[in-house]
Amino acid sequence: MARIRIAYVGLPLGALALASAGFTPALIGLGHPDAPGGRRVRRNLGKRTLVLGKPDLHDPAVQAAIASVRPDVLLSWFWPQRIPASLLALPRLGAYGVHPSLLPRWRGPDPYFWALHQGDSETGVTLHRLDDAYDTGEVISQRRLQIGADENAWLLAKRLDRLGLASLLDAASQLTDGKPLLGTVQDEAYATAAPSPDDELLSIDWHSDAGSIVRLVRAAAPYPGAATELADALVEVLAARPFEGSLPAALLPADAVLVGEQLVVKAGAGAVVVTRVRTEAGKVLRAHELRALFGASLARV
Repeated sequence: MARIRIAYVGLPLGALALASAGFTPALIGLGHPDAPGGRRVRRNLGKRTLVLGKPDLHDPAVQAAIASVRPDVLLSWFWPQRIPASLLALPRLGAYGVHPSLLPRWRGPDPYFWALHQGDSETGVTLHRLDDAYDTGEVISQRRLQIGADENAWLLAKRLDRLGLASLLDAASQLTDGKPLLGTVQDEAYATAAPSPDDELLSIDWHSDAGSIVRLVRAAAPYPGAATELADALVEVLAARPFEGSLPAALLPADAVLVGEQLVVKAGAGAVVVTRVRTEAGKVLRAHELRALFGASLARV
């Protein structure tokens, strides 16, 4: 097994995973130095590898530092900026990244949101060759998982993180064993974009059907949350489910009522049970707290 020199850029946990598996990078660029694991990287790896905190990869001095370690491969896991073409071309074995979607579906910074918002039943992670444009390089391998019926963006991200780290380690292992990472060109006919959602998209439209509203809530939870006005209070809905009962025909979309112990809001088609919100002050309220806060101003049916 030949030792290869790895330049790694991304979250601290990726660097720690590589080191724990015996693939300690020759250089580590931390895009978010204060993210979990950052201190451990500096404490445990800083004595034997070059660690850069929030390096500007377009800076000639940073590029020279990376070139000085003579990397055989560049590996990326959640690096927050575009990597210059000159650095992608530097390692003799290539440059590779892991993206938390099944490319070419959901290229961009927020694939979790879009997979949930659009009701995908399946997603996964893609190991791909890094290209000058985001998420467009050849697909090396993919790992798939089923999206849980009640899963929100945070829970989905945690599960995809585990798959992503496994793909990162696989890349290092194969290259160390002398196996090239052969890829397949992405089919542009299946490409979809996953931009960060804007405020308009994150605002609940109660004229939508209940299923669409619940998907938005899951996709936006726990941050930034799906915004709405509830009993004259601005809140971000963090958890909700479709209402399975019936409501009076006179109710209009956005009308909120208490049905037994449930806070129910009429939608364009169906209705939604709201079970957790975050107030403007940042306080998270659960079902019983919602009833106590809004119960006096809501009708019971």
